[in-house]
Amino acid sequence: MAQFLLRRVLTMVLTALCLTLVVFFLTNLPPNLEKLAKSEAGSRISDAEVTSWLEKNGHARPLLVRYGEWLGVVPGWTREDDGRTYGRCLTPGVDPAEAPRFCGVLQGNWGFSSFFKAPVGSKLGYHLGLTGVLMFWVIVLMVPASLLIGVLAGMREGSKLDRSLSTFSIASTATPEYVSGVILIFIFASSAVGLKWFKGTATAAMDGVTFDNFFLPVLTIALYGVGYIARMTRASMTEVMTAQYIRTARLKGVSFGSVVMRHALRNALIAPFTVIMLQFPWLLNGVVIVETLFNYKGFGWTLVQAAGNNDIQLLLGCSVVAVAVVLVTQLISDVGYVFLNPRIRIS
Repeated sequence: MAQFLLRRVLTMVLTALCLTLVVFFLTNLPPNLEKLAKSEAGSRISDAEVTSWLEKNGHARPLLVRYGEWLGVVPGWTREDDGRTYGRCLTPGVDPAEAPRFCGVLQGNWGFSSFFKAPVGSKLGYHLGLTGVLMFWVIVLMVPASLLIGVLAGMREGSKLDRSLSTFSIASTATPEYVSGVILIFIFASSAVGLKWFKGTATAAMDGVTFDNFFLPVLTIALYGVGYIARMTRASMTEVMTAQYIRTARLKGVSFGSVVMRHALRNALIAPFTVIMLQFPWLLNGVVIVETLFNYKGFGWTLVQAAGNNDIQLLLGCSVVAVAVVLVTQLISDVGYVFLNPRIRIS
């Protein structure tokens, strides 16, 4: 197990480096840097002034050097201008001789947001915390409901209950969030229908989560994931219920409920466990639509603002978070799969 974890961690590190390098390259293309220069120095500056601004702020250096500076493995750039020293790692009021040489992601310096005018680390921490609350309640609602639907449908394949639950699962998975969200707002939060049971916006939930201001966005995300997990659980449950040891238990006179709970359920949950772990990256990136629709300023809303306003440093920070979540959940999924199924051998 130790060797397996070591290999997976090394693979995760290499994957993270490759993915962040690709994102760094795409966000630092010349048109994006030109937009950044004009947003910081003025939209009417000439091409020569754009080039000068990029050189003064370290954006004209080779790509790999700038990537190393951002990562924190290459010393930050410095320059002298009018007797003063400027640099990536220099902050106002700090003696340049005492400033650190390395100031990248590895040192906790995620850069400065050009749109929010605040450190990227603090902005990501705040908005990611809001998304974490949303994801927590989605998991609380989605996982038990999907497992219950899948198990009930797979217990008796071909029954009316199976067909009804399978139809619901397919319908919920086939309906994207921007459709189900609009429908839920129209039915339960608009004056057109007259129900107005919930609020059509989740902005107030940023200060305090309540049932009426948070249920609709949670339900919108959960509905889409419920169908997918339920279908996987049903398929796994159906396969397990036809296994030889299940038939043997039934022939021995074990009640149907005991067969399901004591023999079938654990083996049937092996495949859905992997699917559930894969929902975390989807939730982190899939909340973009829902957070924008309900005006909930979490990670997805922050990503939209960073992309729409060419905030390069914030985009890079969002990419690091997304990559880390994907890799960590994949590792947890692999380790958990081994513990759930002892027949699997690590090679």
